[in-house]
Amino acid sequence: MFSANHQKFIEMDELSHQKVPFFFIIDFLVDQVEIFRENEIEKEGLLIDFQWFSNVKKQDVLKKIIKWKSFPEPLESFKKGFNHVQNNIRLGNSYLANYTRKTKIETNLSLEEIFHHSQAKYKVLYKDFFVFFSPETFVKIVDDKIMTYPMKGTIDASLENAAEILKNDIKEKAEHYTVVDLLRNDLSMVADNVKVDQFQHIDFLKTKQKDLYAMSSEISGNLKPEFKGKVGSIMQKLLPAGSILGAPKPKTLEIILEAEGFDRGFYTGVCGWFDGKDLDSCVMIRFIEKEGDQLYFKSGGGITHMSKLEDEYEEMKNKIYVPIY
Repeated sequence: MFSANHQKFIEMDELSHQKVPFFFIIDFLVDQVEIFRENEIEKEGLLIDFQWFSNVKKQDVLKKIIKWKSFPEPLESFKKGFNHVQNNIRLGNSYLANYTRKTKIETNLSLEEIFHHSQAKYKVLYKDFFVFFSPETFVKIVDDKIMTYPMKGTIDASLENAAEILKNDIKEKAEHYTVVDLLRNDLSMVADNVKVDQFQHIDFLKTKQKDLYAMSSEISGNLKPEFKGKVGSIMQKLLPAGSILGAPKPKTLEIILEAEGFDRGFYTGVCGWFDGKDLDSCVMIRFIEKEGDQLYFKSGGGITHMSKLEDEYEEMKNKIYVPIY
């Protein structure tokens, strides 16, 4: 999977070793790796708004009334891929698989307006191709300490005791345990003394359509000597990201490619900013892509043996939103 891009990862290693700031974007299947030095970012039509780096100028308040309509596939169509995933879980081929769908949307907002007016921890607009507004960190590296924050499990925040329900939901809990375990193992490939610092933390996500609670944890470790100053090698080892793939990784990847039947492309890939010393990166979720004149929103969720079809269908639809309010 990585051979064609081996050179790109070496380039990332060299830049980080030389302490040269750069931004990178890597698609889900690690087929496309794009690297931008600081002076190339705007020339390439990239707008970035991260906590550690932003090339965004302040915008006027959005004056239009937002029109937003989504056209989710029927339950029957969703069910086909869902059943394929669950059958494989029952056969023991996977114990967690992230099943995602592609939904047509119509809106009077441009990709640029969505980028500028969304509220999110990580936002990127890439040319007139895609925009995302992600709440999910992939890994952060600060002073050779690496941290990851898997986010698994969401619920409509308007429900009574929503946060408690989410925390105690057997299916969501099992899914969260699995992802934490998977990412702890992943981190152990590049770090020593890996530990879970925070478990099942509840985040509040405000959106125009509905407010959500999401569950996340924090895992950290100290980079092994051979990975210090080597951002490319770290990414090559950790990708695809476990939280949006599942476990075990190789077989689950096979299963979801069969079940989904569409190309995720950059959706659920990762991108990051290396500032010359430390790294901040995110998983590219909450993702809108342009194909011709048509916009598509890609969304999904984790499937376990306890997942219920209707609940997963609702979760996929719940995530089709823009955080503009």
